[in-house]
Amino acid sequence: MKTIIGLDEFRLARRALHGTVGLVPTMGYLHEGHLSLLRRAKAECQNVILTIFVNPTQFGANEDLSKYPRDLKRDLALVEPLGVDLVWTPTAEEMYPSGYQTWVAVEALTKKLEGAMRPSHFQGVTTVVAKLFNLTQPDKAYFGQKDAQQATVIRQMVRDLNFPLEVAVCPIVREADGLALSSRNKYLEGADRQAALVLFHALNAAQELYAHGERHAEMLRLKMKEIIKAERRAQMQYVSCADMDTLEELDLIKGKALLSLAVFIGQTRLIDNFILG
Repeated sequence: MKTIIGLDEFRLARRALHGTVGLVPTMGYLHEGHLSLLRRAKAECQNVILTIFVNPTQFGANEDLSKYPRDLKRDLALVEPLGVDLVWTPTAEEMYPSGYQTWVAVEALTKKLEGAMRPSHFQGVTTVVAKLFNLTQPDKAYFGQKDAQQATVIRQMVRDLNFPLEVAVCPIVREADGLALSSRNKYLEGADRQAALVLFHALNAAQELYAHGERHAEMLRLKMKEIIKAERRAQMQYVSCADMDTLEELDLIKGKALLSLAVFIGQTRLIDNFILG
């Protein structure tokens, strides 16, 4: 496994790879969810590139960029046994050099859900992911289902900009009690950790209604809101039952639907989702 910081050195190392390449882009502080993406990439591609970059442009002015957990030594120790070929840890100065002014924006899909709560977020995501695709030239890129809207937006960008690659979206990895793995779970302490299960419980309750035949999306949204409001440590930002592809809120569920929500537990913002149908 070769770990690289500089862009020129990375380009040389990338050119030396032969065969198919799988890319796993991350912001570091890796957990089992990230490792599951790396294992799948290793199983499907001859070479695996992992990028670790806390992307400043996807954080808003009052978000947790400065506090975002970072531990490169820990990350590299977790990755070492997995057979990753290249780990690239670019700097912000290389990704966004002085005078930088070029952005990639996906329009309608980014106005909803996470985009409504975090207006500049997706422009930062799509720009950095487009740059990573351009620099790593992967055959497949691997993302987690936990960031469901992000996966939908990136697929749209790949189609629109004719990137010659496949986007693979892999299942959410959870703790034994159902909490979706996230680097931000590090912030959860004491009673907040238990309270964080409200996201999973809300999604489960809505899924049970669906399993028993409920197809009115508003009934599922109301059930999720009811459960979140009952947890005094939780502050709801949104709940959604939307079309999987357009992310438009549904009235009646006829095909695949995305149940999703964003909730603050104390100062920690968490997201989660289930797919129906």
